[in-house]
Amino acid sequence: MIRDRIAELVKQAAHAAQQAGDLPAVALPEVTIERPKIAEHGDYATNLPLRLQRAVGGKPLEIAAVLCRHLPADAALGKAEVAPPGFINFRLDEGWLADQVNEVLRAGERYATLEASPRKRVQVEFVSANPTGPLHVGNGRGAALGSTLANVLAAAGHDVATEYYVNDAGTQIETFTRTLYARYEQLFGRASEIPRDGYPGAYMAEIAQQIKEQQGERFLLPPGQPAPAEIGEAGIELMVDQIRADLTSLNVHYDAWFREKTLYEEGGRYEQTIRLLRERGYIAEREGAVWLTSTDLGEDKDNVLVRSGGAPTYFASDIAYHRNKLLERGFDQVIDIWGADHQGHVSRLKAAVDAIGGDPAVLTIILYQLVTLRRAGEAVRLSKRAGEIVTMREVIDEVGADACRFFFLLRSADSQMDFDVELAKRRSSENPVFYVQYAHARTASVLEKGAEDGLTPEGGDVRLLRHPSELALIRKMIQLPELVRTVSQTLEPHHLPHYAIDLAQTFTAFYDQVRVLGREKDSDEAITEAVSRARLALVAATQVVLARVLTLMGMSAPERM
Repeated sequence: MIRDRIAELVKQAAHAAQQAGDLPAVALPEVTIERPKIAEHGDYATNLPLRLQRAVGGKPLEIAAVLCRHLPADAALGKAEVAPPGFINFRLDEGWLADQVNEVLRAGERYATLEASPRKRVQVEFVSANPTGPLHVGNGRGAALGSTLANVLAAAGHDVATEYYVNDAGTQIETFTRTLYARYEQLFGRASEIPRDGYPGAYMAEIAQQIKEQQGERFLLPPGQPAPAEIGEAGIELMVDQIRADLTSLNVHYDAWFREKTLYEEGGRYEQTIRLLRERGYIAEREGAVWLTSTDLGEDKDNVLVRSGGAPTYFASDIAYHRNKLLERGFDQVIDIWGADHQGHVSRLKAAVDAIGGDPAVLTIILYQLVTLRRAGEAVRLSKRAGEIVTMREVIDEVGADACRFFFLLRSADSQMDFDVELAKRRSSENPVFYVQYAHARTASVLEKGAEDGLTPEGGDVRLLRHPSELALIRKMIQLPELVRTVSQTLEPHHLPHYAIDLAQTFTAFYDQVRVLGREKDSDEAITEAVSRARLALVAATQVVLARVLTLMGMSAPERM
C-alpha cells in the first residue's frame, strides 16, 4: 500500500539523517501519512518535522529539509516538497501512477484484498431481532451495516464469522405463543381474544393460517386450556424462515444462527455462567432475586439476573451468550450491532464480560439510529400488515435491495436517517445508487463498443495516460485499499458509498473530457489506436474498482441499465 511505502521511506530518511549527524539520535514518533485537504498540496503529507521539533530543537522547516535530503529514491515518488509550517508534501510519479492501472487489472475482483497483521478471528453479530414479528426498516439498516462490515473485515485479511442470535426463549415467546394460539382458535370458530399484551399485527393471523394448513387441528385443545408450547415453537420456526428469506432478499447471509434456548439446556451454558459468576464473587441474592453486583465493576447499580419468580432475565442469557463467544469459541474480536434503543445495555454488558473473566476491550458494540421513511416529504409511519411498523420487506419490494443497502449505508451509524423512498426509485443522476451503478454499466458499454471496433485493453501502453482527468481517476482508484483498511479499523462503513460516488464522478469527468474510442463522440482530438487501448485499460480498471466497492457494500454491479 502506497501510504505504508511512503511512511517507510520517511522513517528511512530520519534514520539516515541521524546516522549522518544531521539530526540528533532521538526516539522517533510513529510516522503518520495523510492526504492533504487541498489537492494542490500533493498526494500525501507528513507532519513528522513538527512532531520532532521539541526533541530535536530545530525549526520544523529545517527538519523537513533535512529529511527531504535523505529521502531514498523510489519509483512511486515524483517529488517531495517542504511546506510551512513544517510539512513534507509528496507527489506521486505520473508514470508509477499509470502503472497502477495494470496492477488493478492483474488483481481483478481481489483488488483491495489485504493481508492483516495480526490476522484476527472476528465475529459480527447483527440484526438478531426477536422472532415474534417481521423485520422492520430499522433492522434493514442494521443488516446493511453488519454484512458490509463483515465484507470489509474479510477483505482486510481477517477471518470473519457472521451470526444471528435467535431470541427463542423468555417472556416474549410466551406472549407470542398465547397470541398465536388465540388466532389459531379463531380459525376454528372460537371467540378467542388476543391477549392485551399480545402482538396485534395481521401477520399473526397469517402464521396461524399456515399452521392450520400444515398441521390441521393438531394443536387445538379443549376450550379454556392454556396455549400449548408446541404451537409457539412451530410459529417461531415459521417466523425465523420468514426473517431468513427477508434477509436473503437484502443479500444478507449468515454463517450461523445461534438459538437462545440452547443456553438453557440441562447443565448448559446458562447454568455454567451463573456458577462462574458465583465463584468469582459477583452474585448477590436479595428480595428473592439473583443479582449481578455490577457496582463492584464500576456500574451505577446492580442488575437482576434471575427474577423472584425464578425466570432468568434477558441480561442473564446475554451474559451466557457472550461467555460462549468470548471464552468458549475464543473470538479475538466480537462486534455486536444494535439499535440505539439498547444504549443502556452497553456498559452493563461490558461490565458483565469483565465479571466472567473476559476482556471488555474485545467486545465492540455499534449502535445505529432508527430510520425514518419519507414519501413526498412526509414521514411513513405504519405498515398495513405489521400494524405498528414499516417492514423491511415492504421497502425492499418497492425500491430494490441495492437501493436499500446503499441508502442504509450513506449515513454514519450514530446519525439519524431519513430514507427518501421516491429518490431511491428515481432512475436519474439525482439518485446516488443509480448514478454509481450507471457508471459501472457505462464502463461495460465502452468496453463492448471497443471490442466491436477490434480494440481491447490488452496490450495497452498505460504510460500514455497523461491527461489530468486520467491521472485523477487513477488517484481515486488506488484509494480503495486504504479505505478498506480504514473502515476495518474504524468500523465505519458509511465511507464506502461516498467513495463510490466520488469514483463515479471522477470517471464521468474523465469520460466527458477525453475521447476513448474514435467513433464515440464528435471531437477534434486526434486519437491513435495506442491511446484508445490505453484508455480502454483505464476504463477496464475503473470497472474493476467500481464492481469491487459495490460488492463490498453487498450490491450488484450491472453491465446494462
